[in-house]
Amino acid sequence: MRNFLKGKKRWGYVSGTYVVPKNTKEGDVALIDAWEANNAKIIRWINNSVEHSIGTQLAKYETGKEVWYHLQRLFTQSNFAKQY
Repeated sequence: MRNFLKGKKRWGYVSGTYVVPKNTKEGDVALIDAWEANNAKIIRWINNSVEHSIGTQLAKYETGKEVWYHLQRLFTQSNFAKQY
């Protein structure tokens, strides 16, 4: 998924490099809309690549970064039995 997002030039949304613009000037509305559209794409791509039971857990997150962090915590275990 990381390589896919990098290939689509969207990895910054997950890594935290690209954050939602805070300004609300008229010119910035288009930037906010573009950010939200790209963020929604990322969440959809991730959701489509996981099992349905995992995807239902992701519905409560609003950003691709939050989704990625949740999955990272879920699948990064130090206990070998849990990994297995």
